[in-house]
Amino acid sequence: MKTLGMALACLVRQWRWVNDERLKPLGLTQSRWITLSYLKLEDGILQHQLARRVGVEQPSLVRTLDGLEQMGLVERRPCPSDRRGKRVYLTAAAGPVLAQMDEVLDETRQQVLAGLSEQEIREFNRMIEHLTQNLQGIGKDISAATAG
Repeated sequence: MKTLGMALACLVRQWRWVNDERLKPLGLTQSRWITLSYLKLEDGILQHQLARRVGVEQPSLVRTLDGLEQMGLVERRPCPSDRRGKRVYLTAAAGPVLAQMDEVLDETRQQVLAGLSEQEIREFNRMIEHLTQNLQGIGKDISAATAG
């Protein structure tokens, strides 16, 4: 019997696999399209913050960013307020790729959510937000316990 956590992990894994397969023609691997999705939300973010958002270690993100730079989609610039930090920016060339990426992601989203009412989708999003807040609270408790 699957636990809720296992069911959610399976759902996310399948959803990402579908998107990954559909985005391959654009040269976007899972790590690349996820990174671009976060940059679209926070263009110019510090590289170490982007790694945290994406959920990877710095060396993994560096490899992803190297690939995205080679494609001409991102650039890293020194951070004026932190000599060790770098900020990551989308380039003008990223615009058309992001538009195509969004079309693919939107199509997948529509297909995955087919048959659910707008109210069901809103309620599901509310529950996800609630679970996220609970997990963040647990994470803070764990961090406090291990720090002390």
